Amino acid sequence: MGMVRDINVAQLGDFDEIIDVRSPAEYADDHIPGALSAPVLDDEERARIGTLYKQVSPFAAKKAGAVLIARNIALHLETQFAERPKQWKPLVYCWRGGQRSGAMAHILAQVGWSVGKLQGGYKSYRHHVIDELDTLPEALDFQVLCGPTGSGKSRLLLALAAQGAQVLDLEVLAQHRGSLLGNLPDTPQPSQKLFETRLWDALRRFDTRTPVFVEAESRKIGALSLPDSLLEKVHLADCIALEAALPARVALLKEDYAHFLRSPALITDKLSPLTELHGRKVIEQWADLAERGAWDELVAELLTCHYDPAYQRSTAHNFPALRSAKRLQLDTLDDLHLRKTAQNLILPK
Repeated sequence: MGMVRDINVAQLGDFDEIIDVRSPAEYADDHIPGALSAPVLDDEERARIGTLYKQVSPFAAKKAGAVLIARNIALHLETQFAERPKQWKPLVYCWRGGQRSGAMAHILAQVGWSVGKLQGGYKSYRHHVIDELDTLPEALDFQVLCGPTGSGKSRLLLALAAQGAQVLDLEVLAQHRGSLLGNLPDTPQPSQKLFETRLWDALRRFDTRTPVFVEAESRKIGALSLPDSLLEKVHLADCIALEAALPARVALLKEDYAHFLRSPALITDKLSPLTELHGRKVIEQWADLAERGAWDELVAELLTCHYDPAYQRSTAHNFPALRSAKRLQLDTLDDLHLRKTAQNLILPK
């Protein structure tokens, strides 16, 4: 017979697999990185047991819940866990480290596996993430890529990562390109909690002796907010200013935002919130360019009239080190040129 031992967040790496037994909705909102979803109550069952608890009695709820939990654990044993070897060491957690994870852990231990149960459950993990997001950025040496929209910041980050540099790609973690038009097609942003989990997981893996390249961002990326500690550290970090010719920037943005080129109505919709800033006449002109498919002209207009002035205002205020930044003139934004640029940035000084 195996055994169940209570463990803390610092011991997560001691186990072969992490099992989240909360409902699918709880798991989707946030979960420990790499955790397998194996709910002992699905969303409807959890709601039903909660109603029973409030309207009838805790005893009636526990009795009905035990039936469902036992049935669901049996199903997981027949499917997801059927091929796990005798030496398997799973860690189980639920919301508070109570009955749901206790039931799963007990049965897995009865099978013969050595099982860990997270003390305090997801809540203790969440407190740990919040605490570490306050402290982890301070130990890191950030190098901030600044530059107007379309100057190749995101692509240079990818090139840096491909060359082995440490990269914090906030837009990838947030599933958003960080602008008014930044929503990725058919890809919703994660919840704020899941974004913070992804951020914590990235920050904790960095070597503090080596620079971490990051793109200049505002406080919000789409609907998500950056932690104050990270934002403050990045704002005070050394900057690398990227400069690229307008035609190259237009070409890059047409590639990155190709989904708008296929649907003029979509971009017209997105531009309407700018009416107060630029006036109805300008917005109508931009909508007309979209309808006519005059994409080069429209993108150039958006850059020179909207994005570039906004960039100048925000970076001058938020990144004081930009005045003394190293400046990189990117004549082209193709993969070969960006790869060479990345290599030059990470060469030992």
